[in-house]
Amino acid sequence: MGKAGDAVLILMAEDDPEDAMLAADALHEAKLLNPFVVVEDGRALMDYLHRTGAFAPPHPAVRPGIILLDLNMPRMNGKEALAEIRSDPGLRDIPVVVLTTSRADEDVLRSYTLGANSFIVKPVSFEGLVDVMRGIESYWFEMVRLPAHGGAT
Repeated sequence: MGKAGDAVLILMAEDDPEDAMLAADALHEAKLLNPFVVVEDGRALMDYLHRTGAFAPPHPAVRPGIILLDLNMPRMNGKEALAEIRSDPGLRDIPVVVLTTSRADEDVLRSYTLGANSFIVKPVSFEGLVDVMRGIESYWFEMVRLPAHGGAT
């Protein structure tokens, strides 16, 4: 389901531009051709999801099929954004995959407690990141059935 022609948007909240670029390159290398949008922190993520701020109409903020969420970001961190997503009835059904450098057990536990669907530690190599993106494609776009939602949020 992650091949060309599918409209399932992958929305990534990542404050490190280099990590965001590597993720985009890894998606391309993994042949995952879904639309891909990056926002720079948790506040921008919530603006995107609520269509406020820089993402207010007429911005074409398409509802994501999955969110890749970094934990350590300025303004609003990933845990705060995850808590807000899960408390919003209009957003809580969007799968959220935490993709972070943290290996701390407390971050893993807190992420799942807040409602993360998966917790993945960012690999240190580009090849490892490509493998992660292939795994995301295999699991989230081939094995799992995502909720159907129409177009914009």
